[in-house]
Amino acid sequence: MSANYNKLTSITISALKSIVGEANFHTGGEKLEKYASDETEDLVYLPEVAVCPQTVEQISQIAKLCNDNRIPLTTRGAGTGLSGGALPVKGGVVLSMEKFNKILNIDTRNMQATVEPGVINYVFQEEVKALELFYPPDPASWGSCSLGGNIAHSSGGPKAVKYGTTRDYVLNLEVVLANGDVMWTGANTLKYSTGYNLTHLMIGSEGTLGIVTKIVFKLIPLPKHDLLMLVPFSSAEKACEAVGAVFREGIIPSAMEFMERDAIEWSAKYSGELNFEIKPEWQALLLIEVDGNNMDVLMSDCEKISDIMQVHGSDEVLFADGAEQKNALWKIRRKVGEAVKSNSVYKEEDTVVPRAELPALLKGVKEIGAKYGFKSVCYGHAGDGNLHVNIIKGDLSDKIWDDDLPKGITEIFELCKKLGGTISGEHGIGMVQQKYMPIIFPEHQLQLMRNIKKVFDSNQILNPGKVFN
Repeated sequence: MSANYNKLTSITISALKSIVGEANFHTGGEKLEKYASDETEDLVYLPEVAVCPQTVEQISQIAKLCNDNRIPLTTRGAGTGLSGGALPVKGGVVLSMEKFNKILNIDTRNMQATVEPGVINYVFQEEVKALELFYPPDPASWGSCSLGGNIAHSSGGPKAVKYGTTRDYVLNLEVVLANGDVMWTGANTLKYSTGYNLTHLMIGSEGTLGIVTKIVFKLIPLPKHDLLMLVPFSSAEKACEAVGAVFREGIIPSAMEFMERDAIEWSAKYSGELNFEIKPEWQALLLIEVDGNNMDVLMSDCEKISDIMQVHGSDEVLFADGAEQKNALWKIRRKVGEAVKSNSVYKEEDTVVPRAELPALLKGVKEIGAKYGFKSVCYGHAGDGNLHVNIIKGDLSDKIWDDDLPKGITEIFELCKKLGGTISGEHGIGMVQQKYMPIIFPEHQLQLMRNIKKVFDSNQILNPGKVFN
């Protein structure tokens, strides 16, 4: 598919201003800078204008205007993405959802909530927690990422290992289509078998099929207790091998996170949190959480996990002592990505394989790095087999970085496929991963996806330049 886009004219600019009002219309380089980048490397793409609508009707009018005039329209949440999904690579209009930040209703009888997409993940979690309800998906950027962005990528986070990803909690979506039509994708019910499931089609589509304006989430009861364990290993591969053994014993932790030594040290220094000694022989840590309503059961699970860890060569298992220490440990884990970014130019690959294949993936990543001369800092959601591979530029030349590194990344993704995995577990494809899509999908499957895009967005105005070339 290809598309010819038009620039904004004085007429379309005037029309956009009349829709959103002067205060919600932004142009000029300085005002547009906040809409030109996200957390993906150091990429910057200035849109022609940015608009901040306040109603669904305004979004409908904006979409229709852009569609009728073939103007690129890129929807943006909080800008915390790591695949370039919110970057206006074709210019045009950025549609910011920052004013759509209301929790509209929390239905405690049915354990559901209706929210706008600009609500911050952590804010939503705290609101439902106050009612003894639980919304589990918790990306590392939960303090700043928006729920609409989580929908766009079907975001996960540490608790996905037990509770699932964003996809598992969405019941229904209000969506504005490219031509301005407004629809609900499903029903506010736990079961749905009424035609094609458009709700699940929208989740993970990265804003290429429609603009989400309301979300109906399923909630669950809030667990009363949780325990957190820190498990050190002298071998990163041994740490990965221990992961699958826990599940094979019938224990499902609420989180099981892996961090290499560099990830721990960089993040601890960056976050200012370190309330334990990192011994010289430690090469990796597992951060393991269990939660539930029966403390005796949780203690028993921790004892079993501790035994499994020691069988696989761990050092002494450490238990977090109280809420303060738990929060400090989680802060170190959640700040790893920011810490890496503060240390060097880098590329982050969001690899995922069946969890038992995690040791093979880690070993392969290190071998490929040695082959192409790059260092990697690895961490991630071990319980899901989701390994974030941060490739560090360091003192690599621009030529090696630009010419040789893509070959190494290709080999990493080919290894993922060989191990039964894929090239993104939760960060999405966006613009930076689209060239690797043929590694995973044959052409006829890619064409099927393009055809779906064409049905929803015949003029290809919605978030162009993403997912597909």
